[in-house]
Amino acid sequence: MKTVVVSLLLALLVSANSFAQSSQLNQYTLGSGDLLKILVYGQEDLTLETRLTDIGVINYPYLGEVKIIGMTVGELENYIYEGLKGDYLVDPSVSVSIVEYRPFFVNGEVKNPGGYAFQPGLNIDKAAALAGGYTERASKTKVYIDRTVDGESVRIQADRYTPILPGDIITIEQSFF
Repeated sequence: MKTVVVSLLLALLVSANSFAQSSQLNQYTLGSGDLLKILVYGQEDLTLETRLTDIGVINYPYLGEVKIIGMTVGELENYIYEGLKGDYLVDPSVSVSIVEYRPFFVNGEVKNPGGYAFQPGLNIDKAAALAGGYTERASKTKVYIDRTVDGESVRIQADRYTPILPGDIITIEQSFF
């Protein structure tokens, strides 16, 4: 009986963690370094694949320059839909997808600090593994994430299982022992 309860609690914890990250990615705001693909069904000339630069502006057919940094995928789809509807198309079917997320960065007590391609489902431990693993002096409790939230940079105290997002800067401090 105890084993079943523990297993159920563990399963709930894992699914809550993946739901939280999925929810974070649904509200993910586009930023420099993201590679996007924009499709309008049946309109090949409106298909665009582009990597966002630091200024975050794309030149989209019929709409001109569009500043998309800070938008979610849904907001960008709606913006393009509204811009094309009426004058250009009756009811455009717009799809925006992220082909490649912007990188995240790991520094401190890992064997190969640097920038790495983001993949959904990453946490601190997995990010450290991508960076060659923890060094012998790495602290498992002094881990920080520098993240931009609503245009402001914040520092988050993290643990080894904290989910990460594209653009995060992870710092793993030294342990005293």
